Amino acid sequence: MSSGEKVPGENLPGRIRLSTATGRWVILTTVLGSSMALLDSTVVNVALPRIGRDLNSDLAVLQWTVNAYMLTLASLILLGGALGDRYGRRKIFVLGVVWFAVGSLLCGLAPNDLVLVGARALQGIGGALLTPGSLALIQASFHPEDRARAVGLWSGLGGVGAAIGPFVGGWLVDGPGWRWVFLLNVPLAALCVPVALRHVPESRDPEHHGRFDVLGAALGAVALALVTYALIAPQVWAGVAGVVVGAAFVLVERRRPDPMLPPSIFRSRQFTAVNIVTLCVYAAFAGFFFLTALQLQVVVGYSALGAGTALLPTTVLMLLLSARSGELAQRIGPRIPLTVGPLLCAGGMLLMLRVDENASYLSDVLPALLVMGMGMVTLVAPLTATVLASVDVGRAGLASGINNAAARAAGLLAVAALPLLAGMGPEAYRSATEFEETFRRAMPMCAGVLVLGSVIAWLTVRRPGVGRCHPECRMSCAVSAPPLEPASSVAEPGLRPRPAAPTPDG
Repeated sequence: MSSGEKVPGENLPGRIRLSTATGRWVILTTVLGSSMALLDSTVVNVALPRIGRDLNSDLAVLQWTVNAYMLTLASLILLGGALGDRYGRRKIFVLGVVWFAVGSLLCGLAPNDLVLVGARALQGIGGALLTPGSLALIQASFHPEDRARAVGLWSGLGGVGAAIGPFVGGWLVDGPGWRWVFLLNVPLAALCVPVALRHVPESRDPEHHGRFDVLGAALGAVALALVTYALIAPQVWAGVAGVVVGAAFVLVERRRPDPMLPPSIFRSRQFTAVNIVTLCVYAAFAGFFFLTALQLQVVVGYSALGAGTALLPTTVLMLLLSARSGELAQRIGPRIPLTVGPLLCAGGMLLMLRVDENASYLSDVLPALLVMGMGMVTLVAPLTATVLASVDVGRAGLASGINNAAARAAGLLAVAALPLLAGMGPEAYRSATEFEETFRRAMPMCAGVLVLGSVIAWLTVRRPGVGRCHPECRMSCAVSAPPLEPASSVAEPGLRPRPAAPTPDG
């Protein structure tokens, strides 16, 4: 058979080869979709000072600009994966891309901060629909022999997007303006949607018949929103209400036959411990990047482009070294990387205390970011791999989805709480002196949370049973959250898990 002759069924789900034109279209589609959400999470922090100045907003609005997106994304990401399994992964992915683009357009056109925050919440809903679908489409579309390479290619190209995100964001803010940080998503979506509809085969889980836990998702979102509001406002009544709604969420999840967050999965002590470490690590990361982007602009005097470029070393290190870190953790076990990594990150954050209005990039900023980056390299890939290895393979997708949601919820609460704990006033980001004082109080807090995560890891994490490390764990360069495990034949995120299919080796 000639190489140009088509093979019957070669474009069906599970049969596509990476070397074919259809395979390349699938990669392009998923990279474009995931890049929208990834770029948004890395470029907005750089734009915050300019947004506040143009809209005459206080610090609380800047916090909500970040948190409104993370709130809906963290609350609905498990539900988004379940929708794709039931109604079609391509359909829900395309819906998410369109939804995200509409939210981005509203952000770019927002006449005031209230509209901007509301549009960011809409963006998060779109992100919850497209983020699980991106990797799930790869898992469902490609031939089993090509899936690992396809995931690796997707992860590598996504890493390039993460690396250039702060640079692109800074260039847009200093050039055409901060609104283009959001408007850039519209042409990306306009390219992604027709390619997906034409070249990506539809797939769904035919055995996916459980009911959707809409009540659980709603209660979780309301609880997070109330607690976040209580920390930003601050308002005691909102905090009390958030705790009450959170308790109702736990009660509902314990009693439902098909919960979004099955309590039984936390019977694994390793899974529970690693998720607690995740909460510590990603809370500190979110607080660090939120405040450092402001510190470099407000105190040191960098432009948005300069601040974005300055932050590149952490992502570049992860892009270059995460695969080797994952391989090392496979050989020596996760306990040491999950203990040492947070300590390195804590050291990098403490080094940031040297960064003031007279700071030199080469002698002050860069060393702190390099230490921070090496810490992230050491812990991020092993963290995700340990989550997946701590549960049965049939629940791997659910476990990764929970871990991803936990990471985003931790970032949400950190961005809300840290300014309050550091005594940062509503106008602090307008004053270099005031912001520097509160930044110096905030960095040791972030470092302390990382040390807590390190201690928990040392005391609780043990080497899991020997198993295959998923390619996306070895090659992850995620900064905002761990990558999602494909919601395919091995798992049903958000719904009752079913047993895994038998493997050739039993």
